[in-house]
Amino acid sequence: MNTTNRPLVLASVMLAMFVGAVEATIVATAMPSIAADLGGFSKYSWVFSAYLLMTTVTVLIYGKLSDIFGRKPIFTFGIVLFLFGSLMCGLASSMDQLIIFRLIQGMGAGAVLPIATTIVGDIYSAEERAKIQGYLSSVWGISAVSGPAIGGILVATVGWQYVFWVNIPLGIMALAGVLLFLKEPKRNGKQSIDYAGAMLLTTGLVSLLYLLVEGGVGFDWLSASAGILLAVAALSFTLFVIVERRAKDPIMPFDIWKNRTILYANLVSLATGIILISVSSYLPTYVTGVMEQPAAIAGFTLTAMSIGWPIAATLSGRLLVRFGYFRTSLAGGAFLVAGALMFVIMRPESGPWWAAFSSFVIGIGMGLTSTAFIVSIQSAVNYEKRGVATASNMFMRNLGSTIGVALLGTVLNTSLLNYFANSDEGEGHDLDSINSLLTVESRADMPAETLHYLQNGLSLALQNVYALMAVFAVISLMLIFGLPRDKGVRKNVQ
Repeated sequence: MNTTNRPLVLASVMLAMFVGAVEATIVATAMPSIAADLGGFSKYSWVFSAYLLMTTVTVLIYGKLSDIFGRKPIFTFGIVLFLFGSLMCGLASSMDQLIIFRLIQGMGAGAVLPIATTIVGDIYSAEERAKIQGYLSSVWGISAVSGPAIGGILVATVGWQYVFWVNIPLGIMALAGVLLFLKEPKRNGKQSIDYAGAMLLTTGLVSLLYLLVEGGVGFDWLSASAGILLAVAALSFTLFVIVERRAKDPIMPFDIWKNRTILYANLVSLATGIILISVSSYLPTYVTGVMEQPAAIAGFTLTAMSIGWPIAATLSGRLLVRFGYFRTSLAGGAFLVAGALMFVIMRPESGPWWAAFSSFVIGIGMGLTSTAFIVSIQSAVNYEKRGVATASNMFMRNLGSTIGVALLGTVLNTSLLNYFANSDEGEGHDLDSINSLLTVESRADMPAETLHYLQNGLSLALQNVYALMAVFAVISLMLIFGLPRDKGVRKNVQ
């Protein structure tokens, strides 16, 4: 068979994306059981951060390597590494081991997600991509909805280890489908590998992301550790730019950023990454701690975003064909601003339905913009640069989420500390006092005056978080006006 079997490749790619995407949510449900079994609760957050950090660091490198060597070998390497990490995560006997194996998992996922998206860009025309990329975007929403449920069932029935091991048969099926049914064009000429650029990029990103994740937590922002990490990151990025300008085949060709479509789509994705993490990280805290709703209701309000995302992503395909990238992206940006403003005016008495609808509106905005950006970026470059161009967009959204974790966490903690410092009732309270708001039992044992005081402080602090989120939503809408005007995907088929 000399031609690609597109339906089977698409099914395999969607399965691979599901496996990679669900890993970010399925673990959340299992973490209490994992922490109880392995100990090391102080390192709890690193189980998530390790995966995010390595995915962000490697995504650009894999994108470029797929342009050099083809999609299949890099995809194969990534998914095998991901599955090996999954196997070892289930066998971990300590929290330290689990974090190391999550790093390996993330290193593999850095190849799986962008290359799966790039493969679709290779085998479908621009007009077809508009619909197909909508299906791929919906995978993120489906994984977010099903991940916690699957994780809960596995933990309750067979144990937390299977949260990681369930990936293995699904990953093998996805890999087999791509290897058997994807036929790539032959590559002519010997390609050079930019080892120096890859090493400098990795060093710079690891230093920067470690600073963002641990700053204010593991060490003070003004400490020597923070200064060293910042200096290493700055030096690495400076040398990276110098090396890339001289490299014969750079890991990050800067000329793609001269394309207005790629530049502005990626800048908007940086902002939407911050918006995404602000909703997913802090909405359950607001619903549980301030509105006094059970965890199931808090989960429902977050799931609403994951429902809006795939609906809008699928609709985005049709809008792209009829109205083009710019107007579809503009509609998505408007929904992001509307959803962010709904969060800003949300009050405890608004109730969970308000929170859920606000989350749903944000999901609509994410679905419209993410699909439009991927399709427009893939249409803006040829095959030889499609991998790194696609990866650059995912990298920017991941980077936005990582920056958002640090930035919004600082806003929340500073707001709470100021609230305690500027009131007479604040004596004896610190950030850990907020933990008592997050369970029914601890709230029941608390005096009514203390409960009201802490809830008011958390509500005000989270309002500041949502106000900052709204600022980034407005910035993303303004940046969308930098995209080239177009009249529909049919005019831009490549």
